[in-house]
Amino acid sequence: MSSMKDVYLVIGGSGFVGRHIVQQLLDRGDIVSVFDIVQRYHDVPFYSGDITNENDVANALRKSGTTCIIHTASPPAGLKDAPLYFKVNVDGTAAVIAAAISAGVRKLVFTSSAGVVFNGADITDIDERLPYPGIPMDAYNDSKAKAEALVLAANGKGGLLTVALRPAGIFGPGDRQVMTGLYQVYERGQTHFQIGENTNLFDWTYVGNVARAHLLAADRLETPSPAPPLAELEKLPAVAEEVPPLTEAEEALVGWPLPPIALTTGQQRIPTCEARPLGPYVERPSNGDKLEAAFNDPSPPLSNRPVIRTRFDALSEYAISREKLHRPDVSPLQVAGQAFFITNGEPCYFWDFPRAVWHHLDTYFPDHRKPRGYITMPKFVGLALASGSEWFGWLTGKEPTFTRFKVTFSCATRWHNIEKARRILGYEPIIGVQEGVKRMVDWWHQEYIAGNHKVSH
Repeated sequence: MSSMKDVYLVIGGSGFVGRHIVQQLLDRGDIVSVFDIVQRYHDVPFYSGDITNENDVANALRKSGTTCIIHTASPPAGLKDAPLYFKVNVDGTAAVIAAAISAGVRKLVFTSSAGVVFNGADITDIDERLPYPGIPMDAYNDSKAKAEALVLAANGKGGLLTVALRPAGIFGPGDRQVMTGLYQVYERGQTHFQIGENTNLFDWTYVGNVARAHLLAADRLETPSPAPPLAELEKLPAVAEEVPPLTEAEEALVGWPLPPIALTTGQQRIPTCEARPLGPYVERPSNGDKLEAAFNDPSPPLSNRPVIRTRFDALSEYAISREKLHRPDVSPLQVAGQAFFITNGEPCYFWDFPRAVWHHLDTYFPDHRKPRGYITMPKFVGLALASGSEWFGWLTGKEPTFTRFKVTFSCATRWHNIEKARRILGYEPIIGVQEGVKRMVDWWHQEYIAGNHKVSH
């Protein structure tokens, strides 16, 4: 692994996620430039160009001396322009890969999407083994999946190391999609409507956590895996019949218990024989003070419970061995050539998130909403109304704000297992969902409402 610091080019660095990545790179003293079509910030070198033009990208790479590309550029989700998605996300990513190889760039970190495996059906605690769906949900996620496949297939070509990150439900300061839509509902006084029973868990991810995951991926791309890929072993033909067991280093990576993620809920202690509340007793235990003190310790030691896995677990010896046989040139316990789901690790019921946003807006506009009960519509009613809205939009030539996609999106269970990212990338969310909502609404009020708008009363 090289000891020299990387020089970064953030493609799409003027955008939501890209800007947060640029800021975190600046905060830690790295050299970073931006490639985009619009310059919104003036604190780093900027290169204007067309992402689908290999020469434009290569020119920026050479002039900036880039050793690591972080590619976040994409049209926003929800547009009715499929050709644009495929031109930017697929053709543009192909041009970035070609330019990186021609310029001798060593690393490429790609911002994919958790939606690449979503087709409208429920997904529960899924990991990176889930394949792309046969019928994609929409053109955005279809184009992201195809771009991700290009990035992962390029790993190792011309010395280029690649990784794809799949964030889910990104929100936070700088967001002009999620927050805009939720504020419009709030301003129109429609926060009492609910589609579905709100029993579907959904992943939201704070943008600062997403940005940090990109930096971790870039830093660890050159880190060798705990064991060499099978393709590097001397007797490769014999390996197809019998995969070597996990090495001590591999066991150490997957065998220690991960701490729970409790940024929003707070730490919850599990009583043990060495740390527990005493409860009712006839005679106080002789070590009662020690038991209670250990249970109330604000910084308890990590659990020493063994990690128990079944063969269906993504990081079991069986699953890792199968992955080695499937991809003998790439270790499943390395960063390069892999995709990683990135979330806050705090799935919540879908409607609880917008209600948290609206509740925090109430602190700025305490008289805007009047107490009223919720009006809950079943999913099939929502789909029928959304169909009518889309037909009306088609007849009038106006873009419908209520669509079948939004109904499906709001009623689906969508949460992801991030153990692979936690163990291999070293990723841990820093800002919880609750704190992230507060930061987003505070930013929105300062940026858009206090300065430009006033909510109607």
